[in-house]
Amino acid sequence: MNIVRKSFPAGPLQCNCTIIGDRDSGTGYVFDPGGNPEQIMATVAELGLSIVGLIHTHAHLDHILAAGEIHRQTGAPVWLHKSDKWLWDSLETQCRMWGVPYSPVPDPSHWIEDEEDLHCGGCCIHTPGHTPGSTSFYFEDSGLLIAGDTLFLGSVGRTDFEGGDSNTLKKSIRNRIYTLDEAAVVVPGHGPETTIGREMRHNAFVRA
Repeated sequence: MNIVRKSFPAGPLQCNCTIIGDRDSGTGYVFDPGGNPEQIMATVAELGLSIVGLIHTHAHLDHILAAGEIHRQTGAPVWLHKSDKWLWDSLETQCRMWGVPYSPVPDPSHWIEDEEDLHCGGCCIHTPGHTPGSTSFYFEDSGLLIAGDTLFLGSVGRTDFEGGDSNTLKKSIRNRIYTLDEAAVVVPGHGPETTIGREMRHNAFVRA
């Protein structure tokens, strides 16, 4: 495979959106399209990819706001862990609470399974805690983890929102993420990238 990856902040809350694709097949995925669909689609075109899936680490509004428009343009199926369906269905309420314009999103059509393989070399890892359905995506050959709002540089995801659980989050990080290659780059839901090894040793909330 000839894997290409680009991550950048998008949307009103600057969620890190990641596009990963295989240049040999010309297919790719968009992870966490949180807004600015024009920017996301321009990047897709720049990378020369045809999008075959819109994949979400979880269903908070800042990670899903552009899913409707990108689905309309690409027809790509929407992926989500089923434990976050209730949150997905509350998007209009979330937008009202945060003062963000509401844009409808289609129902998910692919339910993510733990340890499910992705066609571009990745694997789905269910990492609940920030939300019940929070999922991370690990690309072993590329040394990459898309962690959503589970793990950040020096920090972890909030658990004070509905559905959050601090103990579950810590277990997900220790038992699932910290067992992966320490050299792997972590793309968090917001802010700068880090590595698994750095967080194992220096994270202020969860250390190995």
